[in-house]
Amino acid sequence: MRKVCVVTGTRAEYGLLYYLMKEILEDRDLRLQLVVTGMHLSPEFGLTYKQIEFDGFTIDAKVEMLLSSDTSVGITKSIGLGLLGFADVLENLKPDIIVLLGDRFEILAAAQAALIARIPIAHIHGGELTEGAFDESIRHAITKLSQLHFVAAESYRKRVVQMGEHPDRVFYFGAPGLDHLNGMNWMEKKELEYELKIELKSPVFLVTYHPVTLEGKDPSVFMQELLSALDFFPQATVIFTYPNADTGGRALIELIDSFVSKDKDRRRAFASLGQRKYLSLMRISDVILGNSSSGITEAPALKKASVNVGDRQKGRLRATSVIDCPEEKESIKSAIEVALADKFRSDLPDTVSLYGMGGASRKIKEQIKHSDLEVRKPFFDLEHKY
Repeated sequence: MRKVCVVTGTRAEYGLLYYLMKEILEDRDLRLQLVVTGMHLSPEFGLTYKQIEFDGFTIDAKVEMLLSSDTSVGITKSIGLGLLGFADVLENLKPDIIVLLGDRFEILAAAQAALIARIPIAHIHGGELTEGAFDESIRHAITKLSQLHFVAAESYRKRVVQMGEHPDRVFYFGAPGLDHLNGMNWMEKKELEYELKIELKSPVFLVTYHPVTLEGKDPSVFMQELLSALDFFPQATVIFTYPNADTGGRALIELIDSFVSKDKDRRRAFASLGQRKYLSLMRISDVILGNSSSGITEAPALKKASVNVGDRQKGRLRATSVIDCPEEKESIKSAIEVALADKFRSDLPDTVSLYGMGGASRKIKEQIKHSDLEVRKPFFDLEHKY
């Protein structure tokens, strides 16, 4: 029985891995090993490991690594703690392969430990660009540490090959997070209102804004611009999800809480909504606002308007439903107005998802199940024919 170790460190990443984990769990020839770390274990971010257990998964190990600090020094030390923790966990679990998704610093620590332990890595969502965040460099680093690659678009497959990975080990199956669109038990508006304890009067804005970690300015400056733009829409119901545990993130949480406190009838903020609640809310929202990748990937698949603020997602493929704007109050206001305009909304049903429409998780599982697990790999030069 092949032991497949899946690592998750954030609420969003877990949502993307959910159906793949179910596929592995239900396959008699595979054994799922689940390791949680990072924000999942933090009271400040909602202790979201409890949701994982509630969903029926057994957690095999927890790696405590997140310091109560969002400075550059604090994040760097957290990576160091993670590396120490993953060294012990991988030695104890002895997986045959480890599955990592994305570009977070927690995942970088896991990849480093797996490299030294000679455990092959299957990496999901490689080849993408996010020029405003150091996540991009982490993503490309994990690509070079990995043996199997599962990308979300053809252009990303080409980029991973360009980085020297053999084409036979790079698979374009689409975004696994979109599997929720086919398997979700959707929450309707009344149920959401009960759960969120707020009346969802139109227009509904779903807002997630993370620090732009490669930007030299204080992220609070940009968050204040976003909040000032929202003041132009006093009639809107605004639901925030907190930013990730990135450099400068805690100051953003304070600004959000202050903004929400000024109008509790129309504003709410949550450390974590969970995938079902989050996507169900996205499904009934009028505008998805901020700089989360969900506005680029999931929102177009649901044919929802996204206002993407700033450069954090710069370089990712965009559907026609995504409106880009700089982190300036007036620009954000104008972009929201476009998203709410009848002409723009009338075109939303024609939106084409650039990341597939689901079904990736089963394909990824089958490839992990049947691929050889050789750790060594030659560098693939582009001058080779393929």
